[in-house]
Amino acid sequence: MSIKHSLLALLQGGPMYGAQLRQEFEQRTGGTWPLNVGQVYTTLGRLERDGLVESAGAADEEGRIAYRLTDAGRSEVQQWWTVPVAREQTPRNELAIKLALAVTLPGVDVQRIVQTQRTATMTHLRDLTRLKRGADGDDLAWELVLESLIFADEAEVRWLDHVEARIARVTPTRAKASRTARVATPGNAGPREEVSR
Repeated sequence: MSIKHSLLALLQGGPMYGAQLRQEFEQRTGGTWPLNVGQVYTTLGRLERDGLVESAGAADEEGRIAYRLTDAGRSEVQQWWTVPVAREQTPRNELAIKLALAVTLPGVDVQRIVQTQRTATMTHLRDLTRLKRGADGDDLAWELVLESLIFADEAEVRWLDHVEARIARVTPTRAKASRTARVATPGNAGPREEVSR
């Protein structure tokens, strides 16, 4: 999630200080991805350093400084709207990492991990579906966020079904630490190398 670009986009509507930006962000995304105000001000500091925002005047009576877009900031936002979100910029997929480790380590009950995840995901999906049914159609932004989360949960359940089917076909002896990289041992403690697919 690009906090940087989200804040720049919000500043298109006019100058705001950090707490306002946080409130606007959470309101527009239904509070799905809460921000702490420290994160907002840290990001604003970087944006100011990079010449994308500037203070919009002196601090108010509470010491808050509003920020506004510079010309470079407006250009950055316009560029952001026009490019797709690159998958490699998203955070690591912790579930995929967890399962990848589970199938390569002895003594790990992979089926249980899959079942636990499926149960949690189905519960989350039911909660989202209930929220979606209760939506009145007046808040398009929130409903789009909800739908995105529902589709993501549905995809995860399908993937877990696939993982379970794959595991059922593989005998334990086929689960290897890696097909491509040597495992570090006490006699070979160096970094993994010669990784290839």
